[in-house]
Amino acid sequence: MIPEFMTDHMNGWLQFLTGQGAQVNSGDVPEVAAFACSAAGKAASAFVAPLTDLGLMAFTGADAANFLHNQLTNDVEHLGEAEARLAGYCSPKGRLLATFLMWRTGDTIYLQVPREIQTPVQKRLQMFVLRAKVKVADATEGKAVLGLAGAQAAQVLAGLFPTVPAAPYQKTESEHGTLIRVADASGEPRYQWIADADAVEKAWPALVQALTPSATAVWRLSQIHAGVPQITRPTQEQFVPQMVNFELIGGVNFKKGCYPGQEIVARSQYLGKLKRRMVLASADAQDVVGAAMEVFSSADPEQPCGMIVNAERNASGGFDCLVEIKTAALQEGTVHVGSAAGPVLGFRALPYPLPEGA
Repeated sequence: MIPEFMTDHMNGWLQFLTGQGAQVNSGDVPEVAAFACSAAGKAASAFVAPLTDLGLMAFTGADAANFLHNQLTNDVEHLGEAEARLAGYCSPKGRLLATFLMWRTGDTIYLQVPREIQTPVQKRLQMFVLRAKVKVADATEGKAVLGLAGAQAAQVLAGLFPTVPAAPYQKTESEHGTLIRVADASGEPRYQWIADADAVEKAWPALVQALTPSATAVWRLSQIHAGVPQITRPTQEQFVPQMVNFELIGGVNFKKGCYPGQEIVARSQYLGKLKRRMVLASADAQDVVGAAMEVFSSADPEQPCGMIVNAERNASGGFDCLVEIKTAALQEGTVHVGSAAGPVLGFRALPYPLPEGA
């Protein structure tokens, strides 16, 4: 049965998932909280998760690529059909308002962004279109987005696409939609499949035979393990891209032309050593750890030394986090969430190296 609270904004894709045993939450942005089925016999790292928390913006028109090129941190004009890229949207002060996964299909450029911030970000971009030949549309409705992880995922996807992307940020298309390989996590390949909902519904039985159907948050946890930050409402305008390692994972192009905040982003890159970075950590905390919570060093307990970028509950009942922090705080004392008396953060290696000295 479809929960009564969802009838106003429920679409066919969510109705389908509910019929497959999905438990859908009652938040402003509906997302799958769990599946009422067993994962017996399947690897925990091999899963499929509906990404109903993500929205999609579509940009079309003769000037679409040039317009976005002048707004975002990455090169849009040379974005190829066989690739996807990360990109950021900054305030004039160089602080991230949003982070996107970006790709081109035919004459359309798509930006994927959390649904909770999509409307204000889309309105802000629309404001700057002016006389450019660009149309901006919400392309979320009617689309299904899945996150898939594990080698088993590639085996299932091979029956739907002519080739399965062999490396992160490669992309392919077929009559079944768009397939993008994103950053690996915990040594496992990960993919996003974006398609009309009916195409995904037809493939669902084969997917769940090979993969564990999982909550949306499981995918966000894998994003944390991949070291890929996502700007959400609480962290808008908090970070220059380098503070969250965005240039290290391909989200910033320093050779392209100007965009809002470009001078500050460039200055942060070339003048002196960066004193703040993003790291991967875990907290054995019962209380919720969430984005924008401050962290404190025992060596200097009176003032925060950093901020949680993203956090999700892990299999042990604690939280895994991406944490923006003063690099000096990693060298002395312990780091705690919420206050100097809060849960201790245990730091772990990211799947990519930080610059020497960070």
